Formats: sequence, structure tokens, C-alpha cells
Amino acid sequence: MDTWPDTAVPDLPGQAPEIKIWDTASRALAVAAPHHAARLYACGITPYDATHMGHAATYLAWDLLVRAWRDAGHEVIYVQNVTDVDDPLLERAERDGEDWRELALREIALYRSDMTALRVLPPARLVGAVEAMALIEEFNRVLAGHGALYDLEGDVYFARSADPDFGVVSGLPTGEMAELAAERGGDPGRPGKKDPLDPMVWLTARPGEPSWSSDFGPGRPGWHVECAAIATTYLGESFDVQAGGSDLIYPHHEMSASHARVAHGANPDGSRLGTSVFAHRYAHAGMVRLGGEKMSKSLGNLVFVSRLLEAGTDPMAIRLVILAHHYRSDWDWTDEGLAEAQRRLGRWRRAVALAGEPGPAGESWTAAEGVLAGVRERIADDLDAPGALAVVDAWAEGVIASGADGGAVRVQPGSPGALVRDVVDALLGVSL
Repeated sequence: MDTWPDTAVPDLPGQAPEIKIWDTASRALAVAAPHHAARLYACGITPYDATHMGHAATYLAWDLLVRAWRDAGHEVIYVQNVTDVDDPLLERAERDGEDWRELALREIALYRSDMTALRVLPPARLVGAVEAMALIEEFNRVLAGHGALYDLEGDVYFARSADPDFGVVSGLPTGEMAELAAERGGDPGRPGKKDPLDPMVWLTARPGEPSWSSDFGPGRPGWHVECAAIATTYLGESFDVQAGGSDLIYPHHEMSASHARVAHGANPDGSRLGTSVFAHRYAHAGMVRLGGEKMSKSLGNLVFVSRLLEAGTDPMAIRLVILAHHYRSDWDWTDEGLAEAQRRLGRWRRAVALAGEPGPAGESWTAAEGVLAGVRERIADDLDAPGALAVVDAWAEGVIASGADGGAVRVQPGSPGALVRDVVDALLGVSL
């Protein structure tokens, strides 16, 4: 599956510090990637209603991480999936009387367009579940070879008892896991399961639904095993960061990690590798609300990026709305928040223009270099975008307060304004 076009990123002088993020599994800050190659897997969209502000906020968070890694000198290997066959997609297609494949293609194209407009750096691989059927089936064969799968009326389930480390990602008690599984697509109440929490890895063919041939019979894959198979195929059995919204902590990220540990967690001597398999860090973005309610497709309370763009909203203002909130926090989309982002964008652009004339080193250069150091410091500390925005705000206010009317018609290379413009572009993804 094609990803979207890359965006040029300015080179900045010096090098950023190592990036620390909050790791959900260890409940602590940790270096996101300790080695030169930084490997990221982000769970992507189910393409039946894209791209709402919750999507945008989540993928901007990982965009900050990718930009910071690159600035710190890492080689970034970024993979994202697209769940282009699943119950919600099929239900929406049936509701609207549309072929599910056409619906998926249209929404994926819209998603690509929105990510391009928001200047989100693309993954190296954007992998759809449909194109990954062969590798998902092979992954299921490996699980079966370890005795981790069982049949229930043609559906194939993963036995969580096969994984002694099950639960280490979320740290949740069993009762809460069962409640969340029921809310988020699981079937803990189904009779005949060995354990209520066991997830399905292969859904036997249902009348009127798409299916693929398999050693397990005609059907389609479960959601969790899809990501486990794609991530370990393209990033290896162990990689740096698994990323997604906080609503994926359980069951999705718990289950994907568990599948991978069972499939790949044995040494040649039979001993277990345990939690060293799959992601070393788990990063999760907060939820975006509208009127106090989490934005969700089921509630229909969505703010779409494409509709804002069609109404003439500057995509950089949309980006600044999101960056004004720490990626791990839950927050509310408001018209006032968008208006403030538009005012901020105008102030920054004015300040860059006022500081756009080259000149000898002095206070203006020191201030611009302070922006570079300050933004790097804030982003390295768990992607603190609000703190980074405050650094640029302080600089812009100082420039505007001391600047003459007008300013440079064109920001010239070698000027303090050009340096700040490049910092904001490279690290925050905002084009001034």
C-alpha cells in the first residue's frame, strides 16, 4: 500500500538530546530508542470514517517523535498498518449500500491527503491487512505450532494461558480486562472459550462477508494478530516503540504483544525470552473530546480535518491546536482553541518576518539559538509540545515588542528569523 509524500525537513545546527517518553508498561520515563536505528510501529486507521481530530492528534504525537529522533541523529524505521477489513468497516459499507473495498480505498486516500496537509512525516511502510493476509496466516501457523490456538465452532482463538507474561503492558486486573474487552470488540461472554479473555485470531467465513482461504479454513484475521504479524515482519521480533491511542492499551496492545511473545519468545534451548519480545516501550496518546464526550465514530461527534481544510482553515493552525496539548492528556476541541491557534500562527509569522534580516551576532542571535535549545529540551522530555510552544511564544513576543513596523519582505538565510523558522519546521512540523 502506498504511503503519502514525504516532507522536506530543515537540518538544524548541533544535535538534539536523546528522547525520553512515558512507557505505559513500566509506568516510567525511558529513553525511546537507545540505539542508532529507531524502530516505531503505530497502529493505523480502520478506514471507514477518516480523518477525525482524534486520529490527527495521535499521529501528530508520533510525528513529533520521528522528528525528534531524526534531529538526534537516529535512522528512523517507521511502520503503520491500516485495518482495511474489519467489522466496523463492513458494517458501515452495508449501512450505506457501498462495496467495502471502495469505502476503504476512499477513506485511505482521504487519510493520506489529510496527513500530507498536516505535514505529518510518512511511515516507510503503510501496510494493509488485506495485503498482509499471507504473513498473518504464517504468524498464526507459528502460534498453532506452539499449541497456543484452539478451535471453537470454526473460529480460532488464542489461549492467553500460553503466555506467562500476559498483562504486563496494561497492568490491569482481570475483571477490568473483561469489561474493556466487551466494550472494545472482544467476546468475553462467549460460551465454550477456555478463558473469557482469549482473543480470536481467525474468524470463520460468515455469509455475505469477505473471506480468504487459509489452513484454518476460509475466513479473515483478528485485529490483534494483524498488528503482531505486521510489526514483527517489518521491524523484527523486538523493536523500540509500539504507539497508539490510550484506548488501545487494552485489549489491542496487550494482545498483540502477547501473540508476539508466544510466537517468537523461545530460545533454541526452550527457555523464554519473555517481555524482551515485541516493543521495548509502549506510548499512548490521550483522547480528544467534543463537548466533554470522547470523539468517536459510534457517537458521531467528530471534527474532521478535511472539513476544516475545505472551510479554508490553515492546516498549520490545526496542527498548533493539537500541539497546545500534551500528547498524553485528554482534551476538548473548541472553536476558541482554534481561534487561539490562528492568533499564535499569526504572531509567529510576524516575528519571523521582523527577525528576517541577517545581521552580526548579538542578542537577536542568542535569542534564536535559545529557541533551538529550548524546543529541543522540551521535546526530548516526553514530547512536551506545549512547553516547546511556550518557548517560541516568548521569543515571538520579545521580537514583536522590540521590532520596527514592517519587517523583512522575505526571511533571508542567516537571519535569526530563518533559524527560528527552521526550528519550528523541523521539530514542530509547522511551516511559517
